Amino acid sequence: MSDAPVRSGSSSSSRWALIYLLLTPAVILPLWVALYDREDPKLAGFPFYFWFQFALILIAVALTLPAYFLAQGADRRDRVRHGLPPVPDGTGTDRKAGDER
Repeated sequence: MSDAPVRSGSSSSSRWALIYLLLTPAVILPLWVALYDREDPKLAGFPFYFWFQFALILIAVALTLPAYFLAQGADRRDRVRHGLPPVPDGTGTDRKAGDER
């Protein structure tokens, strides 16, 4: 009937939702220019515009690292659940027949 793989265990969609939630501020805050389009308050002589962007870099790193590690774990779980090795070996032997990349 169907060649779809049988899914067992819990879905990792909630884990991916958390990953997206962690990455959202790192994308949205720099695009929201009205939030930091001003000079005051100054920090060590730097206008707010500059030091806030430096702070955004640190915030993005602090949010991206846990998102990366969560994504690695979710990817591993999804691969095992679909009958693949937890980590790809780089040779492409875990691909389906006819799957050219």
